[in-house]
Amino acid sequence: MENLKCLLSNFPWDVLLFALGLGALLWWLLSKLIGDRLKAHSVELQDRINFLESELEACRKAKVSGSVGSNVAANAGTGAAASASTGVAAGAGIAAASLAGNTKKSSGKDDLKIVEGIGPKIEELCNNAGIMTFAELANTSPEKIKQILEAAGPRFQMHDPSTWPKQSELARDGKFDELKKWQDELNKGK
Repeated sequence: MENLKCLLSNFPWDVLLFALGLGALLWWLLSKLIGDRLKAHSVELQDRINFLESELEACRKAKVSGSVGSNVAANAGTGAAASASTGVAAGAGIAAASLAGNTKKSSGKDDLKIVEGIGPKIEELCNNAGIMTFAELANTSPEKIKQILEAAGPRFQMHDPSTWPKQSELARDGKFDELKKWQDELNKGK
């Protein structure tokens, strides 16, 4: 019992409290920094999930309308349309049909998210900068797009828009199969 009293009366409580306070401050600072990064990343991932869900829905609609389109085209006797629609119904060209059928939004703007590397937030940045269509994006230099991204903050500065004008040129010209093939070779727009 005597040893316990000696330990409690001679223990450096001020050092312990300082160490605990410093540890708590560091824990709070790290959780704040890491938490903000994780929140930003989770928002970006949620945007991507929403985009992919909408693309999945568009693919499902394209598959259904492609099946109907193949029957209509076969009855009309148009071989090219029938083979394209049959390819969509068979699943071979679902992505291309989705791209082709989903390029225009109801407001007359192109769906710039079709370009590899552009998500909902970057599309919004482009729209705010006056780039609404594939033609406008195709005619915009990568340097100008990079300036738009850099002005939006550090979250967007990491993106590389060097291929975006060429991709949008293919989309503008309706070369969705060629675009899809090239995008399969790209790594996140690079």
